[in-house]
Amino acid sequence: MPLMITIGTAPRSFSRRSPACSENNMGMRSEALATILELQKSYPKSKWNEDAKALEIEVRQSAGQHIEPERVNDEELKLMALNGLMQSDPERAIPIIERLLQSSSSDKLKDRALFVLSQSSSSQALQILARIAKNGPPEQRSRAVRYLGIMGGDRSRQVLADIYTSTTDVDLKKSILKSYMISGDRGRLLALARSEADPDLRAEAVMQLGVMGAREELSQLYSSESSIDVRKRIIQAMFIGGNSDKLAEIARNEPVLDLKVAAIRNLGLLGGERSGQSLISIYNSDSRPEVRKSVINSLFIQGNARALIDLARREKDLDLKKSIVSKLSLMRSKEATDYLMEYLRE
Repeated sequence: MPLMITIGTAPRSFSRRSPACSENNMGMRSEALATILELQKSYPKSKWNEDAKALEIEVRQSAGQHIEPERVNDEELKLMALNGLMQSDPERAIPIIERLLQSSSSDKLKDRALFVLSQSSSSQALQILARIAKNGPPEQRSRAVRYLGIMGGDRSRQVLADIYTSTTDVDLKKSILKSYMISGDRGRLLALARSEADPDLRAEAVMQLGVMGAREELSQLYSSESSIDVRKRIIQAMFIGGNSDKLAEIARNEPVLDLKVAAIRNLGLLGGERSGQSLISIYNSDSRPEVRKSVINSLFIQGNARALIDLARREKDLDLKKSIVSKLSLMRSKEATDYLMEYLRE
């Protein structure tokens, strides 16, 4: 296990088992600082100095000492100092973060600063995120929207709703839909999936419901939606949400051929014994070539050689049988190989 060799020997490693870490864990903070400072003094070029600096900030903050982030040069260490200050004294930390966001610091540092804000329950932190999401530089707006989603809570969700209503930026609206998913706001996603005038945004709301596993909501939407394209997206969202029962129902009963085939395809992608049985049942009950070829392809995607062999043995249509044999020839399966040998002997 890695250890920091004691002073006098160049350190080969710096880990949570080092003497300084052990001293800090035992509450011996002055001793831990002394060990760290001696290491930095004795080995100024050691590759472990960055770890030592990070531990120094942690020790000093644990001892109640305020670290001024502006005086820290390394970006990672600056963020550690900011995070610690945010926990201990948010009123002092927030103005520093504001100045950092307006500075020429790197995008990475600004992104992490926004994340630090999202971890705060301070109304001032929410106000800064809301202001940037509404009127900030383009590269920061979508990040602020994402972090409002991470922040969660009724206030941040209302801010997102206000921005969605006021902006005409489609990309920003899509970011807000993703933030609704992150914050668990099914109600607003469902409302937009029903009422949003832009089909692309309506479809995006549908997809985010799928990511959330909103099965009941998606079933309701499928029944009420009139757009074929959006219904296809609902089917895809059902796949994402793992709703095999509803997909099987649509694959069996949907009168629109394109939608039926889409449901069959997504049912195949889900895999599993039950979906395989549903696919075989659909094959047996619907003789349309488009449907049967879609079932063949879905069984192939599942790797269901046994089901394909059973279909091949019973299929009288030469074109469909060729399609099944073609799929079996691509499968690395002993069952498939044995059947192909049998087929060649016929």
